[in-house]
Amino acid sequence: MRARVRHVADGTYLVHGSNTNWVVLTEGDAATLIDTGYPGDRDQLLASLAEAGTSPEAVAAVLITHAHNDHVGSAEFLRTTYGTPVLLHEAEVPHARREFLHQVSVGQVLRNGWRPGVVPWAVHALRSGGTAHVPVTAPEAFTPGAPLDLPGHPVPVHTPGHTDGHCAFHLPDSGVLIAGDALVSGHPTSRLQGPQLLLDMFHHERARALASLDLLGALEADLLLPGHGPAHRGPVREAALQAGERAV
Repeated sequence: MRARVRHVADGTYLVHGSNTNWVVLTEGDAATLIDTGYPGDRDQLLASLAEAGTSPEAVAAVLITHAHNDHVGSAEFLRTTYGTPVLLHEAEVPHARREFLHQVSVGQVLRNGWRPGVVPWAVHALRSGGTAHVPVTAPEAFTPGAPLDLPGHPVPVHTPGHTDGHCAFHLPDSGVLIAGDALVSGHPTSRLQGPQLLLDMFHHERARALASLDLLGALEADLLLPGHGPAHRGPVREAALQAGERAV
């Protein structure tokens, strides 16, 4: 299976892996990679870098929205193989080390197995390494709120709830928001299309996930690049409002 690479803005590529997205930001010969998909997406990940006109050697850093397996799956591989720094919010660093795991449990999946799409999603997740042990052994923390000195100059925005240290990344100059799982536009377990929250079972603290929609809605952006689902064009404040209304 080949990842679908979409050139969505200047130097910005949204990549659809197997049920999870990642983003490549390019600037000259260098790149920033945001998220890495499932462990089983590694070949797709490497191929997507080439299709975006870059390479793993040229990736200045891997930024992780949150340390769930479907977003951090190849981070340690890139760190150990190419020496690529892996950066997260400070609250997410111990999660990436697997000092604890805030991820949907097998029991929660079984209790929600009656929902359309949950069983096929769970089978895919298992086959793709969703329950594999993939710690990042030396993650580093970034400071949210200021542009990072990396290609694309993304600004981390702390959006807790899905996990404690979940961060979105704002590209204010191009009006792009890379939302991770704080705001998505689709998922195999959802029959909704367009801006929405993931099912409750996926969030560590649902109330904080809802509150983080207000943080996203305050950002000036008109292109949403979610962790799941297609790119969504339109004011992000309206997308965040719609997701909140659908979640009530």
